[in-house]
Amino acid sequence: MEKIRRASHAGSWYTDNPKKLAEEIEGWLRESGLTKSPDVRGVIAPHAGYSYSGRAAAYAFGNIDPTNITRVFLLGPSHHYYTPKCAVSTATVYKTPIGDLPIDLEVIEELKATGKFETMNIRVDEAEHSMEMHLPYLAKVFEGHPVKVVPILVGALKAEAEAMYGQLLAKYVDDPKNFFSVSSDFCHWGSRFNYVHYDKKHGAIHRSIEALDRMGMDIIETRNPDAFKQYLSEYDNTICGRHPISVFLHMLRYCSTNIKINFLRYEQSSQCKTMRDSSVSYASAAAKVDA
Repeated sequence: MEKIRRASHAGSWYTDNPKKLAEEIEGWLRESGLTKSPDVRGVIAPHAGYSYSGRAAAYAFGNIDPTNITRVFLLGPSHHYYTPKCAVSTATVYKTPIGDLPIDLEVIEELKATGKFETMNIRVDEAEHSMEMHLPYLAKVFEGHPVKVVPILVGALKAEAEAMYGQLLAKYVDDPKNFFSVSSDFCHWGSRFNYVHYDKKHGAIHRSIEALDRMGMDIIETRNPDAFKQYLSEYDNTICGRHPISVFLHMLRYCSTNIKINFLRYEQSSQCKTMRDSSVSYASAAAKVDA
């Protein structure tokens, strides 16, 4: 029986007009000027409204060569629903205005059989935007290539749990038919986010934010989940996808394929100059097999 997850954020976070949405995404992908590579096996990409982070996201999704990929694992943080675990979807299909993505029910069953995953109901699934914001890009990039998705909502995991899930999912990285889409924005700065870290040695506030984000990005590129954890505990940078990123770093640690992460784009929603300002940062990366 078909169980649909609606494109619940279409019409607000991005346009629900199929023609307009397709043109917008195609334009951003073209502008990124990236060469598609079959060696790219994962991305880290933002999940804000497309007017904010749509362009930045193209620098992640524009790397994907869809030819050999048949399955996409989505790892997104949970913004509204509390769980100390990871949760899989109960839907059978994820709708987007520009094409639907079927869920890989076989892999969902495999994951559930480990006893480590809970399930999220459709209401929780539709309330969460972190994975949905990747779907139109995936639908566009995989147009004409049959692909199934495995959505995993990553809860507020303790370090041991991040490692455990990373170990559990590592075997999927070694299958070149699998792809990983990791959802995260970077620094949420300003009093409305209760985060106003400012190191004056960098000059303007937005430069301090960028220095802090780039420090995190550099650490993610070393693929060391312990160093990333250390950075987060030291600076408390408000990277909302910290748990999905950590799980992904553990997957890369435990798998047999050597995969390198490279950040290709960094943007801020606005440039903070005073303590009254606020901004969200967006960073896009590609995870590529290192021969």
